[in-house]
Amino acid sequence: QVQSVESGGGLVQPGGSLRLSCAVSGIIFSGTDMGWYRQAPGQGRELVAAISPGGSKQYADSVKGRFTISRDNAKNTVYLQMNGLQPADTAVYYCHFQWFQRDYWGQGTQVTVSP
Repeated sequence: QVQSVESGGGLVQPGGSLRLSCAVSGIIFSGTDMGWYRQAPGQGRELVAAISPGGSKQYADSVKGRFTISRDNAKNTVYLQMNGLQPADTAVYYCHFQWFQRDYWGQGTQVTVSP
C-alpha cells in the first residue's frame, strides 16, 4: 500500500524556520522524484521544490536561497528545510510523487507565518 505522511508544520514568526518531513512507504523511494507543493487560501497549488533520485534539485524563485529540499533514501523520507519564513509562505504544504503514472499527495501540513 502506497502511503505518505507529512509532519513538521506549525506556527512561526517571520524570519523563523521549520523543517517538514514526508515519510513514504510502498514504493521504491530511492528511484522516485519527490516534490513539495503548497497551496495558500484561494490560490492554486504550486511547486515549491523537487529532488530527483540522483539529488538534483529545483526550487520556485520565491523560495530560492531560503528553502532546501533533501532526501534520506535509507529512511524513505524527503525533507523541506524552510528558513527566513515570511507571511507569504503561509500555506498548506503537500508532499508529492508519482508511482506507476499515478499522482500521490500527502494529507498536507499547515505552515502559518505570523507575528
